[in-house]
Amino acid sequence: MSKLTTGSFSIEDLESVQITINNIVGAAKEAAEEKAKELVKAGPTLFPGLESYRDDWNFKLLDRYEPVVTPMCDQCCYCTYGPCDLSGNKRGACGIDMMGHNGREFFLRVITGTACHAAHGRHLLDHLIETFGEDLPLNLGQSNVLTPNITISTGLSPKNLGEVKPAMEFVEEQLTQLLATVHAGQESAEIDYDSKALFSGSLDHVGMEISDVVQVAAYDFPKADPEAPLIEIGMGTIDKSKPFLCVIGHNVGGVTYIMDYMEENNLTDKMEIAGLCCTAIDLTRYKEADRRPPYAKVIGSMAKELKVIRSGMPDVIVVDEQCVRGDIVPEAQKLKIPVIASNAKIMFGLPNRTNADVNETIEELKSGAIPGCVMLDYEKLGELCIRLTMEMAPIRDASGITAIPTDEELANWVAKCADCGACLIACPEELDIPEAMGFAKEGDYSYLEGLHDICIGCRRCEQVCKKEIPILNIIEKVSQKQIAEEKGWMRAGRGQVSDAEIRAEGLNLVMGTTPGIIAIIGCPNYAEGTKDVYYIAEEFLKRNFIVVTTGCGAMDIGMFKDDDGKTLYERYPGGFQCGGLVNIGSCVSNAHITGAAEKVAAIFAQRTLEGNLAEIADYILNRVGACGLAWGAFSQKASSIGTGCNILGIPAVLGPHSSKYRRALIAKTYEEDKWKVYDARNGQEMPIPPAPEFLLTTAETWQEAIPMMAKACIRPSDNSMGRAIKLTHWMELHKKYLGGSEPEDWWKFVRNEADLPLANREALLKKLEAERGWEIDWKKKKIISGPKIKFDVSAQPTNLKRLCKEA
Repeated sequence: MSKLTTGSFSIEDLESVQITINNIVGAAKEAAEEKAKELVKAGPTLFPGLESYRDDWNFKLLDRYEPVVTPMCDQCCYCTYGPCDLSGNKRGACGIDMMGHNGREFFLRVITGTACHAAHGRHLLDHLIETFGEDLPLNLGQSNVLTPNITISTGLSPKNLGEVKPAMEFVEEQLTQLLATVHAGQESAEIDYDSKALFSGSLDHVGMEISDVVQVAAYDFPKADPEAPLIEIGMGTIDKSKPFLCVIGHNVGGVTYIMDYMEENNLTDKMEIAGLCCTAIDLTRYKEADRRPPYAKVIGSMAKELKVIRSGMPDVIVVDEQCVRGDIVPEAQKLKIPVIASNAKIMFGLPNRTNADVNETIEELKSGAIPGCVMLDYEKLGELCIRLTMEMAPIRDASGITAIPTDEELANWVAKCADCGACLIACPEELDIPEAMGFAKEGDYSYLEGLHDICIGCRRCEQVCKKEIPILNIIEKVSQKQIAEEKGWMRAGRGQVSDAEIRAEGLNLVMGTTPGIIAIIGCPNYAEGTKDVYYIAEEFLKRNFIVVTTGCGAMDIGMFKDDDGKTLYERYPGGFQCGGLVNIGSCVSNAHITGAAEKVAAIFAQRTLEGNLAEIADYILNRVGACGLAWGAFSQKASSIGTGCNILGIPAVLGPHSSKYRRALIAKTYEEDKWKVYDARNGQEMPIPPAPEFLLTTAETWQEAIPMMAKACIRPSDNSMGRAIKLTHWMELHKKYLGGSEPEDWWKFVRNEADLPLANREALLKKLEAERGWEIDWKKKKIISGPKIKFDVSAQPTNLKRLCKEA
């Protein structure tokens, strides 16, 4: 048996441990030997801490991809020493400078997002263990590599709910350490805040992975199923003649009890249940063995929350956690819609009726004595919500309550507009509401109707209107026909990518013959409307990229149809393959996207996952062509998800609003010394083209984002066929969307004639020969089959004591 030591502790010492209760001695010895075998093959960073990735990976990334900081103002108002002026080279009263302060600001957003997903995972894990027991197996489909993110961080490969607990505890412990560094008088170096942000991003993908794997196993969600069923999506799918229960949030735990109560009482065809945000996605994944509840529907993203409430359609609203508007109770109260809070993270100041009698609570809510309540007992929640919906529907129907104005009210409100322009200035989408109001005064409402899809329902226009015009209500009024026809199809979240799919695509991705993975994720804060993500997805699908998606992006892609009336989910297969549109699931399912890249390294390339993040990330950065898109990113969770991709070498493009995150990671392509790697076969240092040239950046338009993402999928490991395919797509997309001729730096990515796009190889070769030494400095280069960034694994500490404690 190999002897591994840390200080005075030796794994071999475990052999001398005597436990004399029945036959536990033999079992303990066997467990210790198994754990020792795992340690022998493990990487250097099992159970990493704040410093573990810093020097030998994070700083290498940050040396190439330098942080670009864009402060919102020159002041720091973080503590009572301030406010302090940090302009120029000034430092605050505590000694921090502008770079350090802004590094802290971005880092704080990342750990907030990480904590949000980790707390989600803890809530689900505890609830599901209490309900199903620790021995419930993690059945995730046809895979042996079940938890790549957990395994990379901790070395653990849990097989049941109970075995997930050490990973959950690890994330929580490190989050406490990370949060401590934000206190005044702690870290002050921007570069170290960036390193800590990357570490927090890696933890975020562990927390998300825990959240999804436990719910997939316990709730019988689709398990790596490319044929997961299509589900209805859109405001127009709701049957207004039926009682309607609307659920909002991201934690489906309580909603499953509501659905069970519906089924047990034969009410599934007598009422509607539909959701907004990721709870909506996950309620449609419930009970896959029964091919999911056909009555469950998706309305859409957070951008539709206020629109749905103002429509007056819901008879009851249930909220859980994350991405829930803070004004739901007062908005719902205006329309006599009771609000039930089912999670302690959002309680809205409502009275807690968890221990009260359900009948008494229903009477309180029906009478309007209380606007809503907190109900944390899931058994009671199911009964309360369904019975209340059925009883509130006739009461609300009789009153005819809605915030949508009548035709006469519409005309009066439009006439009141003073054309002051305050709404235009306040609107984050810069919608020209005054112009639309001007046309409406002349009887042309089409301009107002055109704002419906672009409007994100934030209500900022109404807040600044001196005439107190309910602008959102007016837009929704004139868009009633559009809303009624708002019906699409979305494939139910299928869960992780299977081992078999990785084996089939791994070689193609590394060689470049599959041009890349495009991951469309994130929130609905789009600059020019929902259809942008549809256009982006369609373009890459037509070019045989693998398009994976989750959350709001997955919903919005399914909202639009082609001339034949088909959505992208109907037109393209759901498998992880060339030209596949893969809806992985809800926000927490994002961990399976990074997990797929990690599994390419583990399954196809036989790399060790356990405690081995730097080597896996090195592999992904140099060999796996992938690029993320968070086109509507607005939340702290979006920043943590993206940063978790960045530490693994996966670049991400964000929409124009995301400049408010105040940070980007962009390389200087002209610094040749930054673009060198080592050939793994002989250790020789070799130059590479600047690919990818960023890890985190923003684009102004979706037309700009498309060629940027195609270029970001180029990798040093591409063979000549793969490089030619990728150059073809990038150069064609550049011409199509940005105009002109080829990109000015296309030649930097040509290593020899075989790399040139086949269709115009001869012309491009002549261009290379003719312009050599003048506009360009091209010469043939060696193709590197095993590129890597060299790092010293011996410098990394391994927390053996902790791992052996688990044994």
